[in-house]
Amino acid sequence: MNVTIVDYQSGNISSVINSFTEVAKGKVNIEVTSDIKKIKLSDKIVLPGQGSFKSCVDSLNGINGLADTLKEFAITNKKPLLGICVGLQMFADVGYEEAETKGLGWISGKVSKIDNQNGKFKLPHIGWNEINIIKDSKIFKNIKNNSHMYFVHSYEFVPEDKSVISATTDYSSNIVCSVEKENIFGTQFHPEKSDKTGLNLIQNFLNL
Repeated sequence: MNVTIVDYQSGNISSVINSFTEVAKGKVNIEVTSDIKKIKLSDKIVLPGQGSFKSCVDSLNGINGLADTLKEFAITNKKPLLGICVGLQMFADVGYEEAETKGLGWISGKVSKIDNQNGKFKLPHIGWNEINIIKDSKIFKNIKNNSHMYFVHSYEFVPEDKSVISATTDYSSNIVCSVEKENIFGTQFHPEKSDKTGLNLIQNFLNL
């Protein structure tokens, strides 16, 4: 099985690479690339993202044909894809970080700033927080409800269709921290920085 971690220069993805390599244990071929041909031949794709929504979208769109290739992979061919952090946020139609920016448009919704209730809640939302699993998602197999995951973000994905939400976390409000729509999965938290529970989630994705 070939799993591609898409490297489109969106910040430091070394911890993503390391954790997937650790879980794969040589049984799964992990490739890190932005090569369109290799991405097309993948069985599964991981779309990481660090930094702002706008900078990630601009980097992705800066590689000729990448957005179309990912769309064909996930939307047309319905192969498994996991978006992490801004990788999840980019599923949206639009994001408002830095400037209004068009997303990939795979899951209708927007990415807007977390309401910090006039400074009551610090932004970015950073560190460990409990997740409330609200949907029987394949990537949460053998993961207990109220497990702790590691977060670093100031913006949240607000999907129009609430049925795609698989988990939330409580920080000023119920923030969407995981989605599942058919073959498309996304986590706002960083499984690669979430200790054994995060590695379990990565294993579940590889096992799909």
